[in-house]
Amino acid sequence: MPHLHIKEFKEISLPQKIDEVAFNFIANNANHSDEKLISTTVDGEDFFLLVKEEENRSLLKTDKLTRPASIYNVHKALNAYAKVADLEVIASNVPESKKNVHLQEATALKKIEYFAQNFPAEREVRIEVGFGSGRHLLHQAANNPDILFIGIEIHRPSIEQVLKQVVIQELDNVMVLDYDARLFMELVPSNIVGKIYVHFPVPWDKKPHRRVISTTFIEEARRVLKVGGTLELRTDSENYYAYSYETFIAFNKTTLHINKNRDIAVSSKYEDRWKKMEKNIYDLTMINDEESPALTIEGDFKFSQPKLSPDALIALHNKTVRFEGGFIHFERVYYLRDGVMLRISMGSFDRPEHLYLIVKEDSVKYYPELPLKSRSNLKAHQELNKVLNG
Repeated sequence: MPHLHIKEFKEISLPQKIDEVAFNFIANNANHSDEKLISTTVDGEDFFLLVKEEENRSLLKTDKLTRPASIYNVHKALNAYAKVADLEVIASNVPESKKNVHLQEATALKKIEYFAQNFPAEREVRIEVGFGSGRHLLHQAANNPDILFIGIEIHRPSIEQVLKQVVIQELDNVMVLDYDARLFMELVPSNIVGKIYVHFPVPWDKKPHRRVISTTFIEEARRVLKVGGTLELRTDSENYYAYSYETFIAFNKTTLHINKNRDIAVSSKYEDRWKKMEKNIYDLTMINDEESPALTIEGDFKFSQPKLSPDALIALHNKTVRFEGGFIHFERVYYLRDGVMLRISMGSFDRPEHLYLIVKEDSVKYYPELPLKSRSNLKAHQELNKVLNG
């Protein structure tokens, strides 16, 4: 992750703009005085820079929850703040060079709002969850030009590598998203997806709740898949294979195909390595047999005027509110010049959303953007509104 180690952090007067980077406000952690967040805007993307004050030096990097789609915008923001605050940089992995020419031309990277506002459903869609090196995604897109491929990945170097290849290969049927695939599935329209690829997901043996394959994910897959569409799991983990088989077969009605050590048209470098090690590769393919009702989600994320005092808001730190089907957890509290900011996780237990909430005397808003419009998030929002109104 891009970062600067600096001798001493210095605050600047806000708001302020330099080199096309706007610094809007600063938030101070109410429970840890050594942590601050700086609201930043670059090319229309709002995010936080994180300051961690350490012994004899400080760390300046991007906040993980709000990191922008473009890593180049993070570089611009870090360099701009160091410049305007006249920081003494001890060590840095942030390049000063200009954006890669292929990344400048890339238009495939989308934000979640793009799909939430008007999902591209004019043609068949295929989704790849965790595309890694991108070999499989790019191969499929090149050989199926009439199909839209949506690749989901959270590893930034992998995303940038695929974006470059999309430009080099002149592919116009690939979209890339940096987001939690489990949440993304909740906004995909019903019956439009031909295939969902989940190739070599992280097994998460010690944290099974983080696995992609789950009862809820399979339910959403069945909804979004066309009749005859498939959800394809490919894994080298015997534990993950066994767990996934049990999860699939628990459904009252399901059609599964199972293969072991099946060759496919293109493989990842990791798969090539595992084959050399003579590791077994397992394929579980679920075939969807039924058409699903259209997706309908009603509700909004409006707040009524808050009634809690600043002290009461600060007291929410580390509190958890549970309700049927979900929860809200108040992770951290920050002081603002004219209010309080809360970092929260909310929604369903197995796929929560993490975001910030700015509370002022007469208003409340999510920052930097609204939660994904899902049933679980809308229910959590209703409960959150109740908490803020005492």
